[in-house]
Amino acid sequence: MKWFAWLAATLIAAFAQTAVAADKFVLKSADIAPGAKITDKHVYKGFGCEGGNVSPALEWSGAPAGTKSFAVTMYDPDAPTGSGWWHWVVFNIPVSTTKLEQGVGDAGGARLPSGAVQSRTDFGGPGYGGPCPPQGPSLKKPHRYIFTVFALKVDKLDLGADSSGALVGYMLNANALGKASFTGRYGR
Repeated sequence: MKWFAWLAATLIAAFAQTAVAADKFVLKSADIAPGAKITDKHVYKGFGCEGGNVSPALEWSGAPAGTKSFAVTMYDPDAPTGSGWWHWVVFNIPVSTTKLEQGVGDAGGARLPSGAVQSRTDFGGPGYGGPCPPQGPSLKKPHRYIFTVFALKVDKLDLGADSSGALVGYMLNANALGKASFTGRYGR
């Protein structure tokens, strides 16, 4: 019985340490508060939307031990596609990077950290594509836009700029040591 109590205590302590360590990995933005409405500056320009299409500033801290690179995604699970909508996909971000400045998500990606790759979004090309949900009386509910930073166990993903969001997402989840997210909202 003592052995069982010792094992249970050890497992509980290990789980608690893992949970505490996972809670330390955080993603935040000076431009978008968690749960808040995304401003027009960060909304897509096109598809009937007239925003600035500027990627928000993002900053993260507390990455898990063993992290070798990062990736950042923006995903809308509420898009009426049956599979959501990839708005931004960036991977092979060097482990020394802990933030992306506002506006680095332009299609050319010249301001991204060296080696980082922006792949194809559901708008059809690379780069940040802000919120632009459909209009209509039945579509008034704001969509959720989930920003996620992935801490990866590999230096780089062997994928190119033509890779789909779904393929990159698969590889991110297969190589993630941890991830941190927040959600912004936008509706028309």
